[in-house]
Amino acid sequence: VENTKIQAHKLYGIATFYAQFRLTPRGKHLIKVCHGTACHVRGADKINTSLQQHLKLSPGQETSSDNAYHKNKFDRGYENLVDIWGSDHHGYVPRVKAGMEALGYEPDQIRVMLVQFVNLIRDGKKISMSTRSGEFVTLRDVLDEVGTDAARFFFLTKRSDSHLDFDLDLAKRQSRDNPVYYVQYVHARIAGIFRIAKERNVDVDISGPDLSALDLPEEKEIMKRLGDFPDMLAEAADTMEPHRITFYLLELSELFHAYYHDNKVLTEDDRIRKTRLYLVEAVRQVIENGLTILGVTAPDRM
Repeated sequence: VENTKIQAHKLYGIATFYAQFRLTPRGKHLIKVCHGTACHVRGADKINTSLQQHLKLSPGQETSSDNAYHKNKFDRGYENLVDIWGSDHHGYVPRVKAGMEALGYEPDQIRVMLVQFVNLIRDGKKISMSTRSGEFVTLRDVLDEVGTDAARFFFLTKRSDSHLDFDLDLAKRQSRDNPVYYVQYVHARIAGIFRIAKERNVDVDISGPDLSALDLPEEKEIMKRLGDFPDMLAEAADTMEPHRITFYLLELSELFHAYYHDNKVLTEDDRIRKTRLYLVEAVRQVIENGLTILGVTAPDRM
C-alpha cells in the first residue's frame, strides 16, 4: 500500500479455493481484487492496475481464483468452457483469457457470456431494488409468484446481452398476450382435438396420410416452418442463443392459431381429416420438443 501510493483496501485471498481443489497457485504473485460495478466505484480497478504496475506484471502473470477454477475444469477433461457473468464484469474478460493463455491454453477455449440486468415490472411500474439498502426480489420470489414455466420462458425471450423487462402481471395472465400461455395452449388445444375425436369414435389413425390434400397456403406455410425446426435448433445450440427457440415456438404457434381459427380439423371428409390430423400432430410434437428443451411443460389441458 505504501509503495503503490493508494488508499488502504482489504484484499481477499483465495487460499480456501486452492485447498478445496488441492491446486498449487501458478505464477509469482497472487492478486485478487473485487470486480464489478460496486467495486469499480470504490476504486478496485485502480488498485489492480497499481499493483500490477508496481510488481511489473502484465495481465495474466498473476494468479486468480478464476484461472485456478478454469484450470481445474480443463484438468477434468473439458475442452471448452462457458462462463456466465453479469454485464458489469466485462472488463475482467481480457484478464481471464490472458491468464489462461499464460497457463498454456487457447483464449478461445473460454467463452464468457455477459448477461444484462432484468427489470421486474408490476402494475406497469418498475420494482425498485437496491443491494445497498437490502431491497430486492429473489429468483425464488419470482418463481413462487409466476411459476417455473413462465419464468423460464420469459427469461429466454431475449438475448442474454439484452435488457429484459419482466412483467409479472403478464406472466400470470391467461391470454394470447402471455407468450408462454400462447405456446402451451397450442399443445393443449391439439391434445383436445384428438381427445374429442376419440370421444366421438372418429378414426384418429394418421399413418400413411395423403399429403397432397394439404394444399392450402397456410398448411404449406406450417409444413415449411416445421421443416425449419432442426436447423433452427442447431443454430441455437451453436450460437448459444436459446431465445431462437422461443421465437420459433411463438411464430409456429401464431401460424397454428390462425389456421385452426379458419379451418376445421375434424371434417367429414376422411382424406382431409386424416391429413389435417397428421399436420396438427406434427405441430404438437414440435411444440412439445421445443418446450421440453427449454425446461417448460407441455400440458394436455389448460
